Amino acid sequence: MSALWTSADIAAATGGVASAPFEVSGVAFDSREVGKGDLFIAMKGEATDGHRFVEGAFAQQAGGAIVSTPVAHPHVLVADTTAALEALGVAARARAQAQARIAGVTGSVGKTSTKEALAAALARAQKGPVHRSVKSYNNHTGVPLSLARMPAETRFGVFEMGMNHSGEIAALTRMVRPHVALVTALAPAHIENLGSMEGIADAKGEVFQGLEPGGTAVIPFDTPYRDRLIAAAQPYAANIVTFGRGEGADVRARDVVQLDAGTMVAAVLPGVELCFTLSQPGDHWVSNALAVLAAMQAMGGDLAAAGLALGDLAGLTGRGARHQINVDGGTALLVDESYNANSASMAATLAVLGAEPAPRRIAVLGEMRELGSNSEMLHAGLAEPVMAARVDFALLVGPGMVPLAKVLSGKVKVLHVADADAALAALRPLLRADDAILIKGSNAVGLGRVVASLAGGND
Repeated sequence: MSALWTSADIAAATGGVASAPFEVSGVAFDSREVGKGDLFIAMKGEATDGHRFVEGAFAQQAGGAIVSTPVAHPHVLVADTTAALEALGVAARARAQAQARIAGVTGSVGKTSTKEALAAALARAQKGPVHRSVKSYNNHTGVPLSLARMPAETRFGVFEMGMNHSGEIAALTRMVRPHVALVTALAPAHIENLGSMEGIADAKGEVFQGLEPGGTAVIPFDTPYRDRLIAAAQPYAANIVTFGRGEGADVRARDVVQLDAGTMVAAVLPGVELCFTLSQPGDHWVSNALAVLAAMQAMGGDLAAAGLALGDLAGLTGRGARHQINVDGGTALLVDESYNANSASMAATLAVLGAEPAPRRIAVLGEMRELGSNSEMLHAGLAEPVMAARVDFALLVGPGMVPLAKVLSGKVKVLHVADADAALAALRPLLRADDAILIKGSNAVGLGRVVASLAGGND
């Protein structure tokens, strides 16, 4: 395989000047992630300057760097390294234009899981190299980085786009230029900045603005903001496809049957029906799967291969990974949902916990962030799904959980603690063999450390 970038390519894309010829096989702007042969981009941020880490990057065998100050290593000198990263991403997208089919994924809930599932489905079809954004690299630096990492021979690309404010996705989608723009479920995430659910829908609907000519918009049918999203898509999309459970959705789950392991789904798509087993439990995963099928069909992918891929999906770290942990001479199930949380995803994963055939269910719930004036109401509103899930013990983490603790008091066994360290200390002596434990909260709460401590070495 040819080099990902040559110094001449980088200089041409960024308007920079190469100090010497070199080739690189990867791209990173975090010196801790630099591998042998990678391009290190020395970004200047508010807190630190990446130029401080150039020596460390080359100690890790970086192949070259993009810098705004000359260094004693192979580099391309530019005026602004952040602008250079964006330019490199744009160049990567342009060179893949002839053969690549690109999908852009956004939404409040399920975008990372859907992105991963779609990439797995495309890879299963084996019609050419598939590239995707890794982790949740979905912001103003993560998206151009993911684009810059895309090999020239890529056949399919899947890119996640996120936002905190209006206008952010509009800028990202114009870099990605998707052939298919997909919006997953909507929920009051970042409502503190966007003001209302309508504002959230409008911000997510910006993804359609970057659609390539002839492109397809994929929209959730069951959301009350469906028509708002359709209106946002109409000026840009040649085709609009809806997915969901409701009668009238273009891609619809006709039958859903819960199995001991996973869910059997009979899906109806334009011109075809598909029956498949979905490995991941929960109604929210049925919705994700329908979105994947809609996108696959729009991209010309193999739907049978998609069904097989959905049956083989493993849970992602922080987003549904399931661990058997050693407890009290036996094992207990630990469901890791520690990466993110909003009211919709909390309800969905609590429903999954409620369906577990366990003698005891424990919910470790961290506060939800960026809810603004809606915080108290949305936290208190989690009481209904907690009780519907037949939770035996609720361990609530963070000051934002005070309203939920008050509502649950006297109805469910509740312990409210300040932070993740206190949660771990309280949880360990509670656990018994055969328990089912859900751990979920906003990433900033740090519940991933609780999962890591409990699951380390157990799988």
